[in-house]
Amino acid sequence: MNNKYYFECITCGKKYTADEVTYLCPVCEKENDGTQPPKGVLKTLYNYEKIRTRYKKHKLFDKLKEKEYRELLPIKSERSLSFLKVGKTPLYDVSNLTSFKNLLSFKKVPFYLFLKDDSQNPTFSFKDRASDLVCAVAKENGLDIIVAASTGNAGSSLAGICASQHQKAIIFAPVSAPKAKLTQILMYGAQLIPIDGTYDDAFDLSIEATKKFGWYNRNTAYNPFTIEGKKIVAFEIFQQMKRELPDRVFVPVGDGCIISGVYKGFEDLLKLGLISKIPTIVAVQSEKSDNFIRNLESDTFISKPSKTIADSIAVDIPRNFWMTKKYIEEYKGEWISVTDEEIISASKILSENTGIFAEPAAAASFAGMLKYHKQDKINGNSKNVVLLTGSGLKDLKAVRKVIKIPKAIKSLDEINP
Repeated sequence: MNNKYYFECITCGKKYTADEVTYLCPVCEKENDGTQPPKGVLKTLYNYEKIRTRYKKHKLFDKLKEKEYRELLPIKSERSLSFLKVGKTPLYDVSNLTSFKNLLSFKKVPFYLFLKDDSQNPTFSFKDRASDLVCAVAKENGLDIIVAASTGNAGSSLAGICASQHQKAIIFAPVSAPKAKLTQILMYGAQLIPIDGTYDDAFDLSIEATKKFGWYNRNTAYNPFTIEGKKIVAFEIFQQMKRELPDRVFVPVGDGCIISGVYKGFEDLLKLGLISKIPTIVAVQSEKSDNFIRNLESDTFISKPSKTIADSIAVDIPRNFWMTKKYIEEYKGEWISVTDEEIISASKILSENTGIFAEPAAAASFAGMLKYHKQDKINGNSKNVVLLTGSGLKDLKAVRKVIKIPKAIKSLDEINP
């Protein structure tokens, strides 16, 4: 029996050992009918008191960091992780860039702005954090075939990490997914199963395949360890800000798994006594795919078809809705929606002023920050982190509206300086 961690169902509160369950709470799972966000999602918990007493408080975080946070992860050894450089992505302080000072036209006291660039992961997206951990767990348990549903990023991520671990990846993805992401999946040697339907259709089929063929499933929320991989970004932000907490963290939201991971990371630090509060986390969605934030204050969940240009956060049924809703309620989170036009504009502004080219889903968080600033919601001297989750090279078609490739020339006479 594995006593390092255990699971707690976010629906009924029942606790399970690691040997009793793999995916969802077996009791609450029976209530799921596919039309609502699933119940029975599991949270992974550790013996925080035991970890706290193992080291002196002023050395605790350093010791955790030295061991790649192994004591807060469901793996036996950090050597089980991929040899690729997953995580440890840069946190850029762009507060003093003249371009941003002019752009944001500070009305009172300047605020601090940090960009966490997760496009610098091996497959160029935040999703590598989850794939790396899931593949490590699979490796330690002798599981060689891993399946996932994806709009592109999770699929290309799993394919890439599996390639580095000599595991087989099987990806269910909508045929409408950006070609760059489908190309990545195939180049990494994964088996691609295109779906004539939505991400939600791909998700459901991948679950059926898991049950029928016995493949290990990486799907967000369905596999509790995806959140454990994603939470490491909170540890990194804490470390990179020299153990000072940001006031706000802007996060793009689709299924709700990334934002839950951010919350979970800070919550682990809170339970260890390393921080005294959790930053305000801002969930950002496209107005054309707002099934998450639109239902936060409603008694019943109502889904609407998603048609946003930000494909990575286009979700009809957010699979981690209930866990994230609890986090937002408990820690007083905030949310905002932005238009597709604001998203593309934000991507262009970000590229021109920093050299960071973010795909629409990633630029959504930056668009949310810009909108907060416009609405005077950002206080002077506050520290604000924008989480950028993927490279713009993953979806070039989306930004065609804001660029124009010049005509070819034959001589310098045709140039107008």
